[in-house]
Amino acid sequence: MGLRNQYDVENSPTGLDRGFGEKKLPIIDETGAVPGESFAYGDSTYAKIQRFAGKYNIEQRGIERVPEDERTDPNLHMVATMWLAANMVVSSFAIGALAISVFALGFVDSLLTILFINLLAITPVCFFSTFGPRFGLRQMVLSRFYFGFYAVKIIAVFNILACIGWSSVNVIVGAQLLNAVNRGIPGYAGIIIIAAATFIVTLFGYKVVHAYEYWSWIPCFIIFLIVLGEFAHSGTFNNIPMGVGNSEAGSILSFAATVFGFGTGWTSYAADYTVYQPVNSSRVKIFAWTYAGLILPLCFTEMLGLAVGTAMVNTPSYADAYTESHIGGLLAAVLFPPLGRFGQFCLVVLALSIVANNCPNIYSLTFSLQVMGRWTQAVPRFIWTFIGTLVYCAIAIPGYSNFEAVLENFMLLIGYWLAIYEGIALTEHFLFKRGFSGYDLTIYNSPDKLPPGIAAMVAFCFGIFGAVMGMAQVWFVGPIGARIGTPGFGGDLGFPLAFAFAAISYVGLRTVEKRRFGR
Repeated sequence: MGLRNQYDVENSPTGLDRGFGEKKLPIIDETGAVPGESFAYGDSTYAKIQRFAGKYNIEQRGIERVPEDERTDPNLHMVATMWLAANMVVSSFAIGALAISVFALGFVDSLLTILFINLLAITPVCFFSTFGPRFGLRQMVLSRFYFGFYAVKIIAVFNILACIGWSSVNVIVGAQLLNAVNRGIPGYAGIIIIAAATFIVTLFGYKVVHAYEYWSWIPCFIIFLIVLGEFAHSGTFNNIPMGVGNSEAGSILSFAATVFGFGTGWTSYAADYTVYQPVNSSRVKIFAWTYAGLILPLCFTEMLGLAVGTAMVNTPSYADAYTESHIGGLLAAVLFPPLGRFGQFCLVVLALSIVANNCPNIYSLTFSLQVMGRWTQAVPRFIWTFIGTLVYCAIAIPGYSNFEAVLENFMLLIGYWLAIYEGIALTEHFLFKRGFSGYDLTIYNSPDKLPPGIAAMVAFCFGIFGAVMGMAQVWFVGPIGARIGTPGFGGDLGFPLAFAFAAISYVGLRTVEKRRFGR
């Protein structure tokens, strides 16, 4: 494949000739792929920083397309362990407990909701994971084929908010667990410990993130098995009967929305973790490994959280512990009385599981930031990793004591954007591009050849309207959501309505756009 030098700043697929002083000449093949050695080429400040990073095996690549000859990671099982570790964490355990503490559901109805909603929620994550080996593009860059070169920046803003926001919420939860073990550990110290560990892993990039996730799920899984054994031995499980009527329907829908939002939340990162897989990797195997890596930890931890949560109904010590220290208190009620200091050690390990949960957030955050403009792409990925870490720590430290609930409610409120994203992207892929053969990879960085993005943005607004009509959140209950469930609480239909409004409107809008612009 021939190579060429790019002198034109505006048309350079990497945009790296801008920023950090003098111009450099990136080497780019005709498909826009950038060989790894080109990042350190030249005498610019950028090249010097990249050479320094290369000495320590820090990943130098950002959103630039990975050449086919550099997609050499054959370990498909590491795709599974990536997501296995990211979800074998205390955050997903907490999702299951919400069925009892927030939605007042029974055991069997909650169990079935967790199973079937997760089966649906993770399907888009698995599907978009198959794009990484085929195209060598990060998920946000791939999204240009759906939203266009400029409109995708709006999608990137939502993804940045999600990465920063959920990292903040997660690290607060981890700090609370550490504080539950030792009251002498202040919240800010726990936040800094977890954030620093996450930064070290994500600083080195793709290979180290995968290597860390490959092993980190094992101690967490063992400890969750200990939680399961100790809880079963305690005899405090309560098979809460299933409710009936309108109130039950509303609670099921709202809990289902919570489960769906957590499981499908990885969609906007999916291709980021398969871009170094060989181009001829089986899409079926990529899909299957990703599916296994998601469904097993999500169902296991959420169902375990649900089971332990049932004890709050008839066991005052569990209810008091949850009221005082949230999910950390609930786990402490299971582990501390029978296990003593070893139980405290187990809780510390679960607190540190937040590192595995936040690694995808912070690693993928950098690509959304680089998509925002040529100048942001000219800042190396690992520098954005450091800046992102500082930002979410700056949010989490005051949030620990002052506005944790506000932050979490805000993140739940904006979470509907994922259903809108999926509705537009899947519709474009299947109806307009008619599968993988409809992508011209040579134009991924050409604004005048990519879709204009007008149809996608108008459909995105229709999706927001659908979400508002169907949502049932603490801050707002939509008119459709309010018609189901207990008055004042409703039942959450935001995700299906957001998807439907976006997908259906996009069909008509995109048809007109293609006729008008021809692209």
